[in-house]
Amino acid sequence: MPTTTPLAARAASDTDYQRLGLSRDTIAPWEDGARTDGGRGSFEWWYFDAHLDDGAALVVVFQDKDFTEPQKPLTPLVRINLDLPDGRSLQKDQRFARESYSAATDHADVRIAGNRFEGDLHRYHITAAIDEVSVDVTLTRQVPSWRPGTGHVYFGADKAHEFAWMPAVPQGTVEVRYRIGDEVHETAGIGYHDHNWGNAALQKLIHDWYWARGQAGPYSVITSYVTAHEKYGYATIPNFMLAKDGHILTGDAEKVAITLEDVHIDEKTGKPVANVLRYSYQDGDGRYVLTYTVVDVLTRARLIEGVHGIKRLAATLAGFDGAYLRFSGECRVQYFHAGLLVEEFADKAIWELMYFGRAR
Repeated sequence: MPTTTPLAARAASDTDYQRLGLSRDTIAPWEDGARTDGGRGSFEWWYFDAHLDDGAALVVVFQDKDFTEPQKPLTPLVRINLDLPDGRSLQKDQRFARESYSAATDHADVRIAGNRFEGDLHRYHITAAIDEVSVDVTLTRQVPSWRPGTGHVYFGADKAHEFAWMPAVPQGTVEVRYRIGDEVHETAGIGYHDHNWGNAALQKLIHDWYWARGQAGPYSVITSYVTAHEKYGYATIPNFMLAKDGHILTGDAEKVAITLEDVHIDEKTGKPVANVLRYSYQDGDGRYVLTYTVVDVLTRARLIEGVHGIKRLAATLAGFDGAYLRFSGECRVQYFHAGLLVEEFADKAIWELMYFGRAR
């Protein structure tokens, strides 16, 4: 008897908005507050990154638990990734006692031990310290908060599983003080913050995703290309936001064509990697083309390398073969009208490929 493969799809109907208590037109501060209770069967994280004027790149993540293990109880952790212009790359993460975690529900205010991630969609203050590295960040929003539809993607015919994503600060200015041992650096730059949560292990929902954000001239962009797990028919879910001079021009991914170019197999991870990602948005006679071109690979990691002991054995037996790659390169924005190039800007960008499944 034939069956229909359950697919993954964005929740964007009037019924979805009503059920989730969301507005199509505005985003409220509570949406960046805690959306789960941290209990078994859920995960949640608050993410920040910045390109700094001194040439450094900074990422800070507050998680209520590892997103690959939502069945676990609350196990808060903080991550700090700091790539320095002199070539040093500091990758720090630390788990904390569950009683050290708290998160407000009316706005973002996440506390893990002495670390804090707090803000109201407009302005954020982030402080974190692990080992010899500490950061103190002020992020001020320049581009309005945004989400693709409700921000939720449902998986399965019964829509029992979900993964949600909400860029609270698509682009903002940052003031940063970071310390490495006795070194103290003060600088500014451009930053980004988003918020993610769900109710099933991502490796059981998603095969892979490309995610990027950047700016070039007056333009700000956020893009992603998500491919669902095999059991959801490898359904693809594109996300696309384009802003100019602080105003969102479009968030309509339905008009976007995506191509992966110059694809090769990465030697360390064994995953197919595109050196060029191209998003083409067509609306009448107007066409925007966003092109990300790899210049360097900042991170190549097989996810099993972070798993030890019996968990590693179990993951190996289960065939887990996940990988994470982080790239630096160029983001180029072109605007064409009636086939003629009208505007073109380019700048540096950082983006990622998260690969949960085996290479297809």
